[in-house]
Parts: sequence; structure tokens; C-alpha cells
Amino acid sequence: MSSSIFENIIIGKIKQAGLFLKDDKWKHRKNILSEQTSMYRYGENANFESVFVLSDFDSAAYSYLYKRENRVVGPPVVLYCATKGEPLQFSCRPLYCTTMLNLSLCFTGFRNKEEMKNLVNLVHHMGGTIRKDFSTKVTHLIAYSTRGEKYRLAVCMGTPILTPSWIHKAWERRDDVLFHAGDEAFRTEFKVPPFQDCVLSFLGFSEEEKSNMEERTLKHGGRHLEVGDERCTHMVVEENSVKELPFSSSNNIFIVKQEWFWGSIQMDARAGESIYLYEKPNDSPAMKKAVSLLSLTTPNSNRKRRRLRDTLAQLTKETEISPFPPPRKRPSAEHSIGSLLDISNTINYVETYSSKPSKSSTPAHSKQSARWQVSKELYQTESNYVDILSTVLQLFKLPLEKEGQVGGPILAQEEMKTIFGSIPDIYDVHTRIKSDLEDLLRDWTENRSVGNVFLKYSKELVRAYPPFVNFFEMSKETIVRCEKSKPRFHAFLKINQAKPECGRQTLVELLIRPVQRLPSVALLLSDIKKHTSDDNPDKITLEKAIESLKEVMTHINEDKRKTEGQKQIFDVVYEVDGCPANLLSSHRSLVYRVETIALGDQPCDRGENVTLFLFNDCLEIARKRHKVINTFKSPLGQTRPPPPLKHITLMPLSQIRRVLDLQDTDDCVNAFALVVRPPTEQENLLFSFQLAAEETVKNTWLRTLCRHVANTICRADAEDLIQCTDPDSLQVSTKDMDSTLSKASRAIKKTSKKVTSFLLTDHRSVFTSFL
Repeated sequence: MSSSIFENIIIGKIKQAGLFLKDDKWKHRKNILSEQTSMYRYGENANFESVFVLSDFDSAAYSYLYKRENRVVGPPVVLYCATKGEPLQFSCRPLYCTTMLNLSLCFTGFRNKEEMKNLVNLVHHMGGTIRKDFSTKVTHLIAYSTRGEKYRLAVCMGTPILTPSWIHKAWERRDDVLFHAGDEAFRTEFKVPPFQDCVLSFLGFSEEEKSNMEERTLKHGGRHLEVGDERCTHMVVEENSVKELPFSSSNNIFIVKQEWFWGSIQMDARAGESIYLYEKPNDSPAMKKAVSLLSLTTPNSNRKRRRLRDTLAQLTKETEISPFPPPRKRPSAEHSIGSLLDISNTINYVETYSSKPSKSSTPAHSKQSARWQVSKELYQTESNYVDILSTVLQLFKLPLEKEGQVGGPILAQEEMKTIFGSIPDIYDVHTRIKSDLEDLLRDWTENRSVGNVFLKYSKELVRAYPPFVNFFEMSKETIVRCEKSKPRFHAFLKINQAKPECGRQTLVELLIRPVQRLPSVALLLSDIKKHTSDDNPDKITLEKAIESLKEVMTHINEDKRKTEGQKQIFDVVYEVDGCPANLLSSHRSLVYRVETIALGDQPCDRGENVTLFLFNDCLEIARKRHKVINTFKSPLGQTRPPPPLKHITLMPLSQIRRVLDLQDTDDCVNAFALVVRPPTEQENLLFSFQLAAEETVKNTWLRTLCRHVANTICRADAEDLIQCTDPDSLQVSTKDMDSTLSKASRAIKKTSKKVTSFLLTDHRSVFTSFL
């Protein structure tokens, strides 16, 4: 259909499911007269309907037809239905395109009726619907502000909240038949920032923290002014340092705790202020109740004594001491793992915190021998340690794993695995150790064996600790990197690290405890042994327990030397876009990395720069990304470069049937090939490559590859997997790979998206002969 047909207006007829254009009697004109259109009415024939196709919904033609209630559509609707092979879309209103088909919008915060009327018309022209009231059927909320009931409901239900610009930008792309406004990549740019219409001030924070919060306020759509400015809508208060407000509160300003600020950033939406309102320390509900109870009693009444007991109980409950140490400098944040066998340097790591009362408190021993005292200290530190691990899991790991988070997942799956590792396993074994120590102290005698408790779980400690301790430095680096690059994760940490359970310690400081725990336990067991008499059977058991802990720490230190190859797996995950998360595995390590150029049409186009990552059981194949015009832009205006490589396939080494060492010829230099058989293919495939890096020795690379293939398929004859082959027999050539003509040819091939199929028919007999 020529574009001239849509220059002004076309009349069409619809009969059942088919579209028939009638243009033989129609004359293209700028103005439409009623006499000319009347001849195309089929009012007496119910099988036909007049449909007008217009390319301009602002023209006089459109106004004329719309006022007379004619059915009007735009060219994209016709093309969309033709592409889908569907009948023409029915709409009781003029329909220009299907850009907002199946979208249901609701508006809030608009005061200019003319602007809202224009937006509603655009939505209808793009196939969307409008709902006056917010409900579960609404797919998008268009908001001018972050106030109102509709906004709160949208936040609670996870409905996207967008600015009016989203509608205008979608209308600009109305002629793109394949475009849809609901695509997440498109609409993310138009999200309403959490602090839109908010003017914040900050009270009680250090200059560094205040500067950080002011910067994030601007990034999330708000403004900031000094405390006391009448234009402020919110005052964010550091509740732990502010005891008195500098002025009397006003109904025109929200006085909120810092948790409201960080919570809004974490949700990527303005949080409700009601549950975050700041209260003076002496205005807390418990304190008010205490004062009320004391003021209502008389000096000589028995009732006073009972109420006084209730009051004190309430107050002590509110001021319960945390099992964590008081705030201090944080050397652990910069602490490096070091050698765990050198326990003489870890004396400062022994926990000396107040023990948190357990469900069955340890009774006081009458004589309180030195052996009993150190054993009790061991139990107290074990109890505190379990509480710390529980805090890490309950306050950090589980909320981050929770499904249906507002704004989507905060961290990716591989980041979660890197940060928390085997913490659940460590928590499980130490919970049981704590329970056994509690039972031991409850029925204490000098002959009770402390050493048996740790001997009992020695194998589980060996399994649980090395995976975490060996990767602790990477865990710490991942936390720091994500906190810098992901504002929602930074906000999540700020909220939870301020809670009493954390004792004002960072997640990194909490996670270093497993690194410190085993050396401190070894010291305490040595102390118990020192206070155990020679005729006590537990003395030998304690020696065995200490040796078992040293064995665990030795195992950790030996594994650390093997960890460098394993750490590189994480580098691969972040370097390769789309890399499968299941690449991360405790048994997997990176063996070799090779830079190559593809010589065939498998697994990618000829001439592509391909990187091969050889692991001990699989081969990750990734190509260099094609030139990207724009870097990724987040809703906050931040930009970051995309990963340099694009995932092609992660292939188990068991799929490699033969490794071909291609002989050097005039037309083929430094090349090799793999004969592979994926389970989804009926025939063998040929992957051919040329080594790109001069420092890579082909023979070394191929022998290393064959050795790991043989290990994977349990074969001893690794050398037999290599076969020296003439490249001409496979029609493989490296000739002109770097020539200008060849590069231009590849560029044209990529641009036009024309892929020439590679026929395997002529090569099947060749491949079969190599097996």
C-alpha cells in the first residue's frame, strides 16, 4: 500500500473479518465536503461500515468526521492489524494507533482541566482506557504530585506511577507500529521520583551525612533548605542525637525520623509519614504511661506499689540493653582476613558483650570454679554470636530475598549469593552448639565435657566455614560496590543498620564475625583446658577439639590459595551481560581465558571477537558487544557503561566430542575448532576460531582444554581428544580476516541483519570421521 494513500484520507469498508479499501471513486482533497462523503454511506447495508483512515488527527478532516460520529482510525492501526492478520480494531472513539492497547490509566493531582482533557484524548487515540477511581484494574497512575489517596494505593499495590511526559513521549512514537508504551525499558525514564514536591531540611546529622542526604534528595526529585525555612514540607530528624526541637512544631511541616527518608528511596516512592513521625524521647508511649501511673497514685496506697512495679517493668523493657558492644571505631571494616592459624593475633576479637538472657537462663554455680567461669564465657559469646548471625539473616538476607518488593528486587541473585554465602549453614550449626552448651551448663559438673560439643560438629564446621571465609573479601567488595551503585540498597542498609539489633554496626562489620569466631573459640577452649585438671577426661577431649578447630582453619588457609581462580568467576559474571547465574558454584573455578575471532557461522557470525572462559567443567562463550550508542541511564540520571561482553552460550565440557588442531597454511594461521553435540541438536556442530592474542600458545591451550574435557567425561586418554586436521577439509580460513574489505562486509551483514545459513550437509561426513 503506497504512502500516498494516507496523504489525506481514505475510505474503507469492513465486511466481517476482512478489510477492503475503496479508493477508486475517492478523490484526494485537502477539504472534505458532505456531498462527497455521503455517496460512500452504506446505511441500508448492515454488512458494511464506513471507516476513515487519517494520518492527521489535528486536521479539519478529522474535526468534520469526529463531529458526525464517523469511525476514524490512523494508518498504524491498519498496518498493525495487517501484520497480525487480525480484523480492524474496534473502538467507539477515534483510534490512531495501538501504542497503549490494553493499558488502563488513572489520573491524580491535576488542576488544569484543559491539560488533563488533552492527555485523556491522547490516551484514547493510542488505544488506552481511563478510569476515574483507582482499583486493581488500573495498570498505570499518572501523577502530578506524591500526595493523595490514589498515590498511596498505587505505592501499596506496586502500580507504576508516571509523569504526564510518558503520554506525550508515547504519542511522539505513534507511527512506530511495533512500539508499546507499557515496555518497562521505555516507561522507567518517566517514573515519579519519591521526593517530588518535597522540600526537606535535616536536623542532628553530621556535616558529611547531611551533605550525602541533600545530594540524594536532589537525585530523587526533591529540594532541600536549612532548618526553620517556612518553605520546607519535611524536617528529617536524627532521633538518636536530637533531644529538643529548635522550634515548636507546625501543622504545615512533617517532622519525621530518618527511616522515612531512606525508606522512600528504598521503595522508590514517597513513604507515608504517619508511621515515621518524630516524638521527643520523653513523649514515648511507655514514658507517658509511666508518668500517668505515678501521678495517679497516693503515697500510702498498696495500689501504688503494684503500679510502680508495672511502670518500672515497662521502662526497663523499653531500655533493654543490646547484646552488641557500644559504638566504637570500626577497624573491622578495613580488616583483611590474614592467616587464621595465627590465633595469637586475634585476642581482641574474643566477644566480651553482655549476654542476652535465653529462654532458660544459666543458673549460678555455687563454687564458680575458673573452669566453670570460662565455660560460661564461652556460652555467652556463643549466644551473642548466634544473635548476630540471626540479625544478619532476619534483618538483611530474608528481606532482600522477599518476593514482591516495591520497586522490584534490590539486589540480583548472584549478588545475594556473593554477600551472604554460607551464613545460613554457619547459623544452623552454631545454634545447635549453643543449645548443647546451654544444656551442659544447666547441669554442670566438673567432669562434664566441653570438648565433645565441638568435636561433635567438627565436620559440619569444615563444610560451612571455608566457602564463606575464603570469599569474605569479595563479599565486602560487593557490598561496597552495590551501596555506591544502587541507591535503594544504600537506603536499605541505612534503615536496618540504624536499628537497635545492629548496635550501630554496618553489615560488613557484622559479616566479619564468622571470620573472627573460630580463632576466638580456640582461645577459649585453650583457656578451659588450662583450668582443667590432668585427671579430668575432658582435658584430652579439649585437646582434640582444639586440633579439630585448627584443622578447619588450616583447611581455610589452604583453600585461600586455591580461591584466586574461583574469585575470577564473579569477574566473569559482571563482565558478561546475560551470564547465567548458575555459573556460580562452589566447586567451579576458572582455568583459562582465551581471546579469539570466530571463523564460521557457529556459535556467532564470522569475524566476531569471541572470548572463551574455560572452567573446570564448562566453557562460557561470549562475544564482544557491538558498539552501543548510549550508555544505560537510570531513573536517577546516573549512567553506567554496559558490560563489554555479551553471553552466547554456557556449554558443558561433556558436549565437546573432539578438539581439532588446524594446521597452519597460507590461508589459515593459528586456528582451532571444536566439534560439539548439544543435546538439542541432531547433528554435530563445528565451532572454529583463530587465536587473537599473540601470547597465547595454541598447543598449551588445546592440551589444557582436552585435559578438563577428559576429566569431565571420566576419560584417561586426554591426548586422544586432539586431532591435527587440514583446515581446507573443513573450509575454514583466516584469510582477509583483518582486511578493510572483510570488515566492511561484516558491518553490512550486521546492519542488514541478513544471516546466511550454514549448510552442514557437505560437512556431516567430515565431522563423523573425526568421532
